[in-house]
Amino acid sequence: MKTHTESEYTQVISHCKTLFANKTKDYGTAWRILRLPSITDQIFIKAQRIRSIQEKGTQQVAEPIHDEFIGIINYCLIALLQLELQQDPRIEIPYEELEKRYDHWVDQTLALLRQKNHDYGEAWRDMRVSSITDIILMKLYRVKQIEDNAGKTIVSEGVAANYQDILNYAVFCLIKLNAHA
Repeated sequence: MKTHTESEYTQVISHCKTLFANKTKDYGTAWRILRLPSITDQIFIKAQRIRSIQEKGTQQVAEPIHDEFIGIINYCLIALLQLELQQDPRIEIPYEELEKRYDHWVDQTLALLRQKNHDYGEAWRDMRVSSITDIILMKLYRVKQIEDNAGKTIVSEGVAANYQDILNYAVFCLIKLNAHA
């Protein structure tokens, strides 16, 4: 049986997946040319813009914050896809093939959310969107450090786990902003 959170999560991801599918139809998989640190920087730019708007209280570019959270989600999934496809030299990959991989990572990340929500009691519901944004930025700095260390860690999770956490935090923000409707 789906929980309320899982239902909300599914709605957010459904919207993100539709956008991913449409952009893939428009642009193909040009993102395949990006190295992982470039994808991390794309996510960072989006998170930094959100924080800047939150701090200033105004914005000059009309693109709403919730669109940036959607971008963060899809770029996290792109990063996870890139990790999985590291040995695949193709730039263009048919959407039908990517869709299965996209769904796989969504399922894995939702499973992680279930585990953490069980242990943390959905504490994110009592957090501010600005605090969650800060956590996303902190996790991005961690990913950048891991990337700068050539992927080597001593006790820390790798980049995939951090991308999954960032993805889940961005979903939480969209749920809190009711932007998935």
